[in-house]
Amino acid sequence: MDALSLSDPGEDWLARLLAEGPATRELHRDPMHGFMLLAHTELEGLYRPPHDHGRAWVVYGVQSGELEVGTYARVAGEDGERLVRRGTIVLRRGEARAYLPGDVHDTRCRTERALVFRFTERDLRREDQVERKVTRFVERDGQWFAPQA
Repeated sequence: MDALSLSDPGEDWLARLLAEGPATRELHRDPMHGFMLLAHTELEGLYRPPHDHGRAWVVYGVQSGELEVGTYARVAGEDGERLVRRGTIVLRRGEARAYLPGDVHDTRCRTERALVFRFTERDLRREDQVERKVTRFVERDGQWFAPQA
């Protein structure tokens, strides 16, 4: 993923992708195993609140711009499961990070625009909308909590 993120922006496929700036584009889907490679164009300030990817792992790689990724630990309490921020990193061009099933993270685009590659173990739309395995945390009084069942 690091090498893909360092691809020459002058290559035809990447130049088109950068010029078009799609919110999401599927670049490849493995017909046998279901792996997917997607490209996401993120605009400055775009924030994706804390979530996991259900049963799937994911690798984020940044081709241009910067993506801030926060990680969280789940903590059980009387008022339900809440999140505690563990740390934050900034991914820049050529950098990639893997997140395993159940890892909770949020993302924020820190530059005017960023092109982010996302390599996933499976179709996360299906994992979220059909299988209902993705957890999206909700904010209450400045803290993040697991959604009520």
